[in-house]
Amino acid sequence: MTTADRPATSRLRVPTYRAADIRDAEAPLLASGVPLMARAAHALAEIAAARLAAATVPRALVLAGRGDNGGDALFAGAELAAAGARVDVVLVGGDAHGAGLAAAVAAGTRRVDLSALDPGDYGIVLDGMIGLGGGGSLRGGARDAAAALAAEKAPGHRILAVDLPSGLDPDTGEGDELVPAAHETITFGAVKAGLARGRGPALSGRITLVDIGLGPGLTHAAPAGEAEIAEVVRA
Repeated sequence: MTTADRPATSRLRVPTYRAADIRDAEAPLLASGVPLMARAAHALAEIAAARLAAATVPRALVLAGRGDNGGDALFAGAELAAAGARVDVVLVGGDAHGAGLAAAVAAGTRRVDLSALDPGDYGIVLDGMIGLGGGGSLRGGARDAAAALAAEKAPGHRILAVDLPSGLDPDTGEGDELVPAAHETITFGAVKAGLARGRGPALSGRITLVDIGLGPGLTHAAPAGEAEIAEVVRA
């Protein structure tokens, strides 16, 4: 059974964690070669494929930043394109996660300039602009892309936040007025504290936690609080 086929579950309450604790839990797995990004991107792609199949406009947009958050989005976009979906990519920082971009190009995605972005052309938008290092603000191309999303008069697209809405502080949930409000947040490894604090609950939408194997590394970390989520998916 794929993540897209899983039946809906009742709401769950799970612990939330600070960004530093999540990074500490990831570190030994990454050092030993565990493919955390591949796990995250595959689960994201399956969820995105299900949402795209239900969309009125059969095209997906990937908004990708330069870091690993953009890499997750690009690898997911590559998987969507390889399965036959029409996928466009905007590199909001002018550069991108190298392997993620290479995979997206090889799979047949189309590169679109930020200046030509029209959110109305898409059924779903993967918001992979800024991840754990967001710091509560949007700058440069990420800010311009967020403004384009906010300016859409009759949005028909569904925004899927990759790990957390871009620009939302992962610990406090603070962020400026242009942080894109997600219909869904697909968060990896653990629910970030900021999704349940500050502006987080208003901006995160439906939360799905993708279990990529961080559990053992979080056993000694003190939870920052709790969050209500829709589902846990094991990658």
